[in-house]
Amino acid sequence: QVELVESGGGSVQAGGSLRLSCVVSGFSLSTYYMNWVRQAPGKGLEWLASIHTDGTTAYAPSAQGRFTISRDNAKNTLYLQLTSLKSEDTAMYYCALDSLGYRRGQGTQVTVSS
Repeated sequence: QVELVESGGGSVQAGGSLRLSCVVSGFSLSTYYMNWVRQAPGKGLEWLASIHTDGTTAYAPSAQGRFTISRDNAKNTLYLQLTSLKSEDTAMYYCALDSLGYRRGQGTQVTVSS
């Protein structure tokens, strides 16, 4: 059974950093194209970043230069490093098996105060 479990969220001040983790089970992370998406209060899901099986990464403009997606295949864990956080980054963050976020975990909350 496929399972995605996110952690690492929290409350930080603007300009701060967080590292989000997503532990996957039921499949090998190295064989999947993985994504991070987020949902801010009252808004729809927003794709942030993806990492392909060959390690190629892609970012949304809102994430480019501030967020970094990576993975540790041996630990079956996906990461998202968040830096230079802004109040508008406040959202629930999810790892997902697709870029639209249909198949995602339960999420981890990030709250950024200005």
